[in-house]
Amino acid sequence: MAKKGMLLVGHGSKLPYNKDLVETTAKLIAEKTDEYIVRTGFMSLNTPTVQEQLEAFRKEKIEMLVVVPLFLARGVHIEKDIPAILGLPEGARAGTFHMNGKDVPLVYASPIGSDPLLAELMLKNAAEAIDELER
Repeated sequence: MAKKGMLLVGHGSKLPYNKDLVETTAKLIAEKTDEYIVRTGFMSLNTPTVQEQLEAFRKEKIEMLVVVPLFLARGVHIEKDIPAILGLPEGARAGTFHMNGKDVPLVYASPIGSDPLLAELMLKNAAEAIDELER
């Protein structure tokens, strides 16, 4: 049975932390559900690139491709660069992913943005910092 593909897109960095975060998040998603084949791609400085992973997905048996940017806020990569790589017009959230011999729906998700879960994470991080100071 065909699954959905999820391409988790990270910015990339000279330091290892961004790549580690994106790859760990992809593993956590894959462990949470078997609905997706999860891959990671980076905009710059790290590999594999977004383009390389799009090519890899062309060989998978997927019924849909969801591209999820692991970015906090909208910026040039979210609004212009990633849509251009995906072949989407600026502002479009959906299109078609051309695979070997067939087309499947392509969906472009929003960045994390302002979400109550993000506020919870910040409160958790603040509590951990205070706990470390008090030890």
